Amino acid sequence: MRRLLWPSVALALVIAYPLLFSTPFQQRLGALVLLYAIAASAWNIVGGYAGQVSVGHVVFFGCGAYAAMGAYAHFALSPLVGIPVGIVVSVAIAAVIGVPTLRLSGHYFSMATIAVAELVRLIVTNTDYLGAGVGLSGPTVPRNVFDLSFISALPYYYLFLTVLVVTLGITWWMTESRMGFYLRAIRDSERAARSLGAPASRIKLYAFMLSAGLTSVAGALYATIFGFVDPESGLGILISVKMLIMAALGGAGLLFGPLVGAAILVPLEEISNNLLGGQGAGLTFVVYGAIIVLIARFQPGGILTLIKRLWAKRGKTPDTSTEAGAAHAP
Repeated sequence: MRRLLWPSVALALVIAYPLLFSTPFQQRLGALVLLYAIAASAWNIVGGYAGQVSVGHVVFFGCGAYAAMGAYAHFALSPLVGIPVGIVVSVAIAAVIGVPTLRLSGHYFSMATIAVAELVRLIVTNTDYLGAGVGLSGPTVPRNVFDLSFISALPYYYLFLTVLVVTLGITWWMTESRMGFYLRAIRDSERAARSLGAPASRIKLYAFMLSAGLTSVAGALYATIFGFVDPESGLGILISVKMLIMAALGGAGLLFGPLVGAAILVPLEEISNNLLGGQGAGLTFVVYGAIIVLIARFQPGGILTLIKRLWAKRGKTPDTSTEAGAAHAP
C-alpha cells in the first residue's frame, strides 16, 4: 500500500491541477505539459526501453498532425477522423524505414533518422496538397464537440490526461510482457541478447512501430489545440529534440520519466518565451544544449534515478521498511 501512496497523491494533484491553478495561462500550460508528456512517453518506448535513440520521431508526429488537419481541410470531417489515418500511416512508415535503419547502431541510427525526417519535411514543404509551406488549418468555428476546437484549455487538459494515462498503460503493459524483457536485454547488450535467442531485429521493429503510432496521436492532439500545422511546427527537428530531452531529463527507460521531464522543460520554455518574446527562441536552443551536456556528464539516468538513489541512501525505500517489519513480526 505504501508503494501506491505517492503515485496516488501525484495522480490526485494532476487531476486537481485545473482547479488549483485556474488562470487561462496556467491551464494551457498544464495541457501542454501533458501533450508533450504523451509524445515523450511514446519516444521512450524505442529510445528509453530499446536504447535506439531516434532523432527523427518528428516524422510520426507530423503524420498525426497533418492527418488530423487534412481530414477537415480536404473532406470537411472532424479532426478525430484523421487520428486513425495518422496512426496507420505512421506505423507503415516505421515498418518501411525501420527495417534498414534499425540495423544501424549508436549515432549511425540517430543520423539516419535525422536524414529521413529532413527528407520528409522537404517533401511536405513542396507538396501543395499538404499546404506546402503554408500548412493546413482546422475549423475556425467549432461545428460540434468532435471538432476538438475549444475556447478554454480545460477540455484539452482532461483529454490529454486521458490519452496520457492510456499511453502509460500501454507502456507498462509492454514492459511487463516478454517484449519488455527482450527490449531491456537488447538495450543492455544486443549481441548478448542475440546469443541467448532473443529476436532482436523483430522486437526493435515492433517497438519502433508501436512508438510511431503513439507519437502520431500526440501530433494529432497538438494540431487540434493549435488549430493548424505547417512544416516547421509539425515536422521541425526541434520537436524530436524535445521528446528526447524530456525523456532523458526525467529518466529514459522509466515509466514516469518523460512526464517528469515535460513538467520541468515545458514551463521553463513557456515562461522564457513569455518573458523574452521573440528573443527567447534562440535561448531555447541554448537551454536544450546545456541540459544535454549536464545530463550526459552528471546524471545519465535522469532525475527519477537520482531521486531513487538518494531515497535508497536514506534507508527509507518501501522494500526496506517492509522487510524490517516482517523481521520483527512474531
